[in-house]
Amino acid sequence: MKTLEQLGIKVPEILLPKNIDVSTWSVIACDQYTQDLDYWKKTEETVNGKPSTLNLILPEVYLNSPDKAQRIEKIRQSMKSYLSNHVFAEPKNCFVYVERTTAFGRTRKGLVAQIDLETYEWKPFSKANIRATEATIVDRIPPRKEIRQGAPLELPHIMLLVNDKDGVLVEDCGKLAKKKAPLYDGNIMMNGGKITGWELSSESEIEAVTEAVNKIADKNSAADGSTFLFAVGDGNHSLATAKAVWDEYKAELVEKGASETELKNNPVRYALVEIVNIYDTGLTFEPIHRVIFNIDSHSLIQNLSEKLDGTFREVTTAEELESSVKKSEADFGFVFTENGQQKYYLLSTKITELAVSRLQPEIDTFLKNLSSTEAEIDYIHGTEEVFRLGAQNNSTAILLPPISKDSFFETINGRGPLPRKSFSMGEADEKRFYLECRKLFN
Repeated sequence: MKTLEQLGIKVPEILLPKNIDVSTWSVIACDQYTQDLDYWKKTEETVNGKPSTLNLILPEVYLNSPDKAQRIEKIRQSMKSYLSNHVFAEPKNCFVYVERTTAFGRTRKGLVAQIDLETYEWKPFSKANIRATEATIVDRIPPRKEIRQGAPLELPHIMLLVNDKDGVLVEDCGKLAKKKAPLYDGNIMMNGGKITGWELSSESEIEAVTEAVNKIADKNSAADGSTFLFAVGDGNHSLATAKAVWDEYKAELVEKGASETELKNNPVRYALVEIVNIYDTGLTFEPIHRVIFNIDSHSLIQNLSEKLDGTFREVTTAEELESSVKKSEADFGFVFTENGQQKYYLLSTKITELAVSRLQPEIDTFLKNLSSTEAEIDYIHGTEEVFRLGAQNNSTAILLPPISKDSFFETINGRGPLPRKSFSMGEADEKRFYLECRKLFN
């Protein structure tokens, strides 16, 4: 049996505030509500000057703000202040089992752990233990590096998916954790629901985690010796940033003569994450639909039918189209307006992997080969918006089928990361809220 360290996992030193008040301490991930300044203003009002993770992050609504540098400096000062003024209790060397019941009534389970960034790679067709699920946009890394470089603390909104149909890691280890009193428990602000966390720290509990990860690794090992242990569900660019910061810092340490032991024990080498079972019934996967403006709808449908070896037919109602797409993992719906009348086409294919992995490259090629430069693509959540946009002249809305959990890991392993904007893990308010912290740079 491999050790946790060999599997790229380490028991973290968790920092939580003394007498933690979850309702003001915990705030939503910085990359949510990026166009909604009012959300973040209301968050400030809710915090009302109390210790909060709001003071330790840069909401991305301010990413292009003229005072961004001052905001980042203020974050640094708040981190130092929280550490020096003993806002935190003594660190706990433990995993944290989390249960989050969202405002939508779904309960998601997770395990907060520390992963070795040497075992993660975002580049396509990686054979690393931890891999990206969607294409990484390199330009989105530098702004995040400004925040992480030299920061005394890190807070996770990264969620890793594990392919664990038997529930041996999060679920079974959670049963052990719940035999003790929780570390924290409370309602989260701004429609975030309720969250409870328990520690896993005893020798037997750590052993249970180790055995569980080994079982999963054995089931997900390939003939070439590689193991696809975790896929990044949320926070891919944040994890890519952590990797970039570590790579630069490691180069500096090596230049100064740091030993392998010193490199292995450096906190910057690791990142705090929440591990979630892809088969958790509280975890919903929603497809992100496409709308293409200023193109000929019939040409697009005909082209995709040929490229995806499918057949298409016109259907009479929106209800029939939506129902057909939802029932299949290989059907696409097209909605557009012609001569003032909305049209509905169903494209049926024999695709067995995640459908978006085949569709988006063909759309990209189609748009690239157009003589007109006016065509644009947008990414849409929710079917109502798809039908609304499909009613506009010169637009073609595409309904994507459900995301299959069974083929998720297999598709990424075989085809590499999915195209950007392929899926969403639940609604915005169900995203991870910051809560646990860990010391990073001294």
